[in-house]
Amino acid sequence: MTEGKRAGRVRAVRQGLDFNYEREALAAGDAPIAGADEVGRGPWAGPVVAAAVILDPERVPGGLDDSKKLTAPEREALFDIICATAEVAVAFAPPSRIDVHDIRKATLWAIARATASLPRRPRLLLVDGRDLPDVTCAARAIIGGDGLIASIAAASIVAKVTRDRLMASLGLAHPGYGFERHMGYGTPEHAEALARLGVCRHHRTSFAPVRARLEAAE
Repeated sequence: MTEGKRAGRVRAVRQGLDFNYEREALAAGDAPIAGADEVGRGPWAGPVVAAAVILDPERVPGGLDDSKKLTAPEREALFDIICATAEVAVAFAPPSRIDVHDIRKATLWAIARATASLPRRPRLLLVDGRDLPDVTCAARAIIGGDGLIASIAAASIVAKVTRDRLMASLGLAHPGYGFERHMGYGTPEHAEALARLGVCRHHRTSFAPVRARLEAAE
């Protein structure tokens, strides 16, 4: 069992979003500290995107929050600030990995890859959710962490903006599916396009609506 898995799981209890959680850990000697999050577990198409971020304690961007609570312009502006002031790494779990290993394992793999790709190895990794990736540092899983912990919120923004940009590019490469609008999620528009155009190579064939379309085509 890795050091990260021995560290166990914790539930965040602070209300609001700030850098205090990290400051306390830094004062205890846990430096550097990284936050990690992912975007894209639920869509029928496209990869899961994970990001890991080490914020500079002297340059923590204002306005950080769970990416889902921010507007697209707010996310884009914060993305630029985070990338300019922090250490950032991103990893992708493609549909092929999701289909072979399942969405949970693929997500944890992407988080571990993003963490390992940081310029510096963190001493402590803070992860949104309940599950811990297999990493070589201590790790804490924090339920609701993307709305409570600055480092995790920063990672959620980076992952969200990165994935949205990728899906917009896939929309151009595969016109008619509407990837640039629904980002691969199971909307009525996506269901109609899937029925009309069939499955493309960016769909997750292990997901029930996509699998059903394949079976219908056969």
